[in-house]
Amino acid sequence: MFTRFKEKFIGTKEFYIYVLGIVIPMIVQNVITNFVSFLDNIMVGQIGTEQMSGVAIVNQLFFVFNICIFGGVSGAGIFGTQFFGKGDYEGQKFTFRFKLYICAIFTVIALLLFYFYEEPLISLYLSDAGTIGDIRLALHYGKEYLAIMTAGLFPFALSQAYTSTIRETGQTFVPMLAGIVAVATNLILDYIFIFGVFGIPAMGVSGAAIATVIARFAECLIVVLWAHFNQAKNRFLKGAYSSLYIPGSTLKKVLKKGSPLVINEILWSVGMTVIVQCYATRGLEVVAAQNISSTISNLFNTIYIQLGSSIAIITGQLLGAGRIQEAKEKNNKLIFFCISCCTLVALLMSLVGGLFPAIYNTEESIKALASRFILISSLAMPLCSFCHCTYFTLRSGGKTGITLIFDSTYLWLVVIPIASFLSKRTALSIVTVFFLVQSLELIKAIIGFFMVKSGIWLQNIVTE
Repeated sequence: MFTRFKEKFIGTKEFYIYVLGIVIPMIVQNVITNFVSFLDNIMVGQIGTEQMSGVAIVNQLFFVFNICIFGGVSGAGIFGTQFFGKGDYEGQKFTFRFKLYICAIFTVIALLLFYFYEEPLISLYLSDAGTIGDIRLALHYGKEYLAIMTAGLFPFALSQAYTSTIRETGQTFVPMLAGIVAVATNLILDYIFIFGVFGIPAMGVSGAAIATVIARFAECLIVVLWAHFNQAKNRFLKGAYSSLYIPGSTLKKVLKKGSPLVINEILWSVGMTVIVQCYATRGLEVVAAQNISSTISNLFNTIYIQLGSSIAIITGQLLGAGRIQEAKEKNNKLIFFCISCCTLVALLMSLVGGLFPAIYNTEESIKALASRFILISSLAMPLCSFCHCTYFTLRSGGKTGITLIFDSTYLWLVVIPIASFLSKRTALSIVTVFFLVQSLELIKAIIGFFMVKSGIWLQNIVTE
């Protein structure tokens, strides 16, 4: 029995070396990014609860933009990965052009929304139901932060178009290096601009925004320059800007398969912000506690998020090369490896995660609430990990319509109504509400298990 289990779920030494070679640079990049976000969060938190809350709300809005960009590049990335596995660099070039188009569209839309609707959007997360903090000050700081952060939308979008395509070829080191430079720049400038050193005046929230924008330009510059100076490794760039043409057949396939994914990412990201808004109706202290909790959780979640992303790369390349049975076998091993690693990380998070809120300069009640949120998030992490792996497995085979149902449809039809009802219509404590909402991942995991087991995702979508 153990031999059969080992054959199905345990890979060879060479297999894990290959997987880790792809995923470790992505993990390192994201751990550093999230760690700097954590330090950035602490520095902003040192200047007040209102400042921290205003920044947290705006970052929640930018989260929607970031995920929309991710969805846009991922829709084309399904084909890009399989084109690369097939050795069709011309096809990969056309998917890269599509990413440039979609990133430009989302950036323009975001700029218009943030310019004309900044106050209504931020106000969605402000409620006077609590007893801590001044919501008018939080609104002021949020608007101040948003006005500067919009300058970083373009470099972020462009770097994602390049980075995602580079990763589809299995090259993850340079994006990692660019990310490290960006977060180091962000961290150093945060300290200088927020608190004012070396003769530079303290700029508080504005300083945090300026530091982030500069870091995004730095990351974009590194990735773009490296990619163009190394076109032998990035063959999709040869002639990429010679025209804006995308063959109708390729465009049709990308739109057909990619549109559900883009719609899913938009609905999912907006849905997650709606859930946060449901929690926010309980007061500004919940906004602050949720901000601390999500910052810490994101730091620990990096492992399963990037391992899940590696499934899309490895499985997608095998499917594109026509190695269907091998894709199925390696996918089983990847999912088991991801959940095993995630379980260990979740245990570590449950033991030490609650210590982090003590670092923040905020009210004790907010720290205690954040610690409870972190503990609940650690308990839900293995379930979230499996759901994440399921999502990328289905996506690797182009089953984007099913991922739309599995991911955002479930979120909007099940999770959001329950979160809204529990938050706004019951007297349950916010901790109980948070626990019950997180527990809904169990149902999603069961659905995902049967979807993966069915094998409906095992298909080559770039075969002529």
